[in-house]
Amino acid sequence: MTAVLRDVTLRDGLQLTGKVLPTERKVEIVRRLLALGVPELEIGSMARPDLVPPMANTLDLVAALTPEELSRCWLWVATPRHVEKAAAAGVRNFQYCLSVSDAHNKANIGRTAEDSVAAMPAAIRLAQEVGGVIQLCLATSFTCPFDGPVDPERVLAIAADPRTAGAADIVLADTLGQAHPAQVGALVEAVAARTPRRRIVFHGHDTWGMGVANTLAAIAAGAGLVDGSLGGLGGCPFAPGASGNTASEDILFATRPGWFTPATLAGLAGLTEGLLAELDEPNRSRTVEGARSEAEAFEWVVR
Repeated sequence: MTAVLRDVTLRDGLQLTGKVLPTERKVEIVRRLLALGVPELEIGSMARPDLVPPMANTLDLVAALTPEELSRCWLWVATPRHVEKAAAAGVRNFQYCLSVSDAHNKANIGRTAEDSVAAMPAAIRLAQEVGGVIQLCLATSFTCPFDGPVDPERVLAIAADPRTAGAADIVLADTLGQAHPAQVGALVEAVAARTPRRRIVFHGHDTWGMGVANTLAAIAAGAGLVDGSLGGLGGCPFAPGASGNTASEDILFATRPGWFTPATLAGLAGLTEGLLAELDEPNRSRTVEGARSEAEAFEWVVR
């Protein structure tokens, strides 16, 4: 079972906390995650800082990282102007996000989904002009907090729209964590069939306890990148009912990539526990809980 993990702690993880981590602390987290072997990270957002205060120092973080470090990092954007500003700061990996449902896109970005799709060619051009890569991220791919279930055909129509064709990847986001494994697998397969040669990314939440199961279903259906956050931290401030992301540690313990070892888990557990204590947030990772158990005969227990 192969897929790359992208840890989204510093964007989707932080955005509901209401606390702004100092830039130096964010730099430390980036470097510790990369040193532990996490392949890709999402490190921030161009969202308005008055609406999402924890993202206020995103560009300061970008400025503090090296080009090599930034090559493994993604930034959330929602408009061509976001891409332009982020590119000027040194970003080369852009996640252009819109919601499949108009109600959530208006709440989250302030425009209809069609408006966001119409603006995407300009965003793609700006990313390509600096040699960058852009993803199409489809929030509320399964359910909307305002409109309920989302028609898969609406997801497929946006994914296959010629105006989004310049995106290298398509991110399918279970923003509310209400999807189930069969549903996730079916949508990943359908999008892959409709838009071949593009990597499918799955972004899951664990609101209903299906985070790991949905992630495994996405991988089995062909997803090449999956999102998680340390300790299951996170959620969307503009989606009532959205809770934490699927925990990165739980995804790793389930998928066992070659770089993930008991020592790696120990490092992640320590990082997670320190960060969550700093933020006064609960740990939602069952793997981190297990790693602190008294089952000493199990090699994954952190001693």
